[in-house]
Amino acid sequence: MRDRQVSRDARRAREFEAFVAGAAGRLQHTATLFTAEAPGANPRARRLLTLALAHTYACWDRLRGDDPYECARQYLATRFAHGTWHERVLLGRARPHPGSPLAVLTAQERLILVLRMYEGVAEEQTAALLGLPVERVHAICDRATATVLHPPRTTAPRVVGAEVAPS
Repeated sequence: MRDRQVSRDARRAREFEAFVAGAAGRLQHTATLFTAEAPGANPRARRLLTLALAHTYACWDRLRGDDPYECARQYLATRFAHGTWHERVLLGRARPHPGSPLAVLTAQERLILVLRMYEGVAEEQTAALLGLPVERVHAICDRATATVLHPPRTTAPRVVGAEVAPS
């Protein structure tokens, strides 16, 4: 009986290691897009990935044919959504990297845009995952896409008292 358990645990570990080898890079990139951190300095994204992989490993035996990538991505998205609210409202932080093109978006806009455009999750699935109406997900995705494609203009600083020399 003990040998069977050891064999099952070893097989589970090998399967999970193979999953991590294949999916961790894409999940890391997704988490980095969620947090809008710089790719080289992304502690929040790494923490999200670690939590998502730990959750997936804990659920590994219950997956039974379900896609482990889907499980990890769902946990990553919901953890980001809940964690962002907690950090922003209660702790007053969670600021994206200013150089990121997604930094101009709110956390919810980033979450929906990344799920829809980068991960290819359908509107209905995104809405169900986040507990929003499909129309709201569609509107947020459209607004986020427009904002990324046409970022808000910043006014150039005025130089007072400077004269232009004639050429």
